[in-house]
Amino acid sequence: MKSFASDNYAGVLPEMMEALHNTNTGHARSYGADDITKRTTELMRKVFAADLSVYFVFNGTGANVLSISSATQSYNSILCSDTSHIYCDESSAPETFTGCRYFAIPANEHGKLTPDAIKERLIRKGDVHYAQTAMISITQTTEYGTLYTPEEIKAISDLAHEHGLYLHMDGSRFFNAAAALGCELKDISSAAGVDILSLGGTKAGMMYGEAVIVFNKELEKHIAFKHKQVMQLASKTRFIAAQFEAMLTNELWRKTAAHANGMAQLLHSALSTFADVKFTRPVQANALFAEIPRHWYEPLQQHFPFYVWKDSTHEVRMMCSWDTEEEDIARFKEAISKL
Repeated sequence: MKSFASDNYAGVLPEMMEALHNTNTGHARSYGADDITKRTTELMRKVFAADLSVYFVFNGTGANVLSISSATQSYNSILCSDTSHIYCDESSAPETFTGCRYFAIPANEHGKLTPDAIKERLIRKGDVHYAQTAMISITQTTEYGTLYTPEEIKAISDLAHEHGLYLHMDGSRFFNAAAALGCELKDISSAAGVDILSLGGTKAGMMYGEAVIVFNKELEKHIAFKHKQVMQLASKTRFIAAQFEAMLTNELWRKTAAHANGMAQLLHSALSTFADVKFTRPVQANALFAEIPRHWYEPLQQHFPFYVWKDSTHEVRMMCSWDTEEEDIARFKEAISKL
């Protein structure tokens, strides 16, 4: 059975299994002191064209918590969108581990923050009665599967730096964004003024693992200690690093992400033939949002699980992954036709 619920449902890329197998020989130094981790870090410096540092972690929540905690004190606040993962979908982990307050700013119709919306919350600096803003966080792709262009990211980073703030990017589907934009990874991160990036690997086809990439040297002071404190320092770091090395080599990420994005476009075309399907967001990467009849839920989800985003309006989210195939979409379309 294939699923449209999440790209997390997909299995592991063959290249990742091979990388893990090749890594599983002999002994190596632990906690990131091994040759593979060092080699992968150097590869990332070339790919992102930056003198960066990398901290490999187990999961996306850990990546976001580590990123935010590296730049904040417990009296700080974070500005994020009202649909952001750190605000809506990571339980209370960000608040618990950072002690910070999270101010949710209404996202626009495309699920994005704009400089004008952010400016309205840049208030009460120096007021001891108010949680002092330290960071802006944006998601790429957004929670609606839409894209921030390099220019839009640069506008937000310029605003952040003008006010002495850091810009964090939750890049759980960062590879899908770069593939959809047809750009280099650096174009929507280091070159656009991002200070720290949570780079997703699991949704892209890795077995497990994400990476926190630090572009701003000011954030180096505490992050190594925070890495251990938030329980994200893997003793066998090399098994995460090896997967990122395989993902970045010869731009494997672009091939697999472009496939997932292409399948989302095909799914959009297939569903466009049904008058009862009303799309609510533009399909720009590997996600599709649409309103469908409520009575379709149960019969469709028996064979093709998907995520109910907003039950009151019957809005659902469908995701395509690296292993989605044309025949999966054809079978889904056939199932709807029978309804």
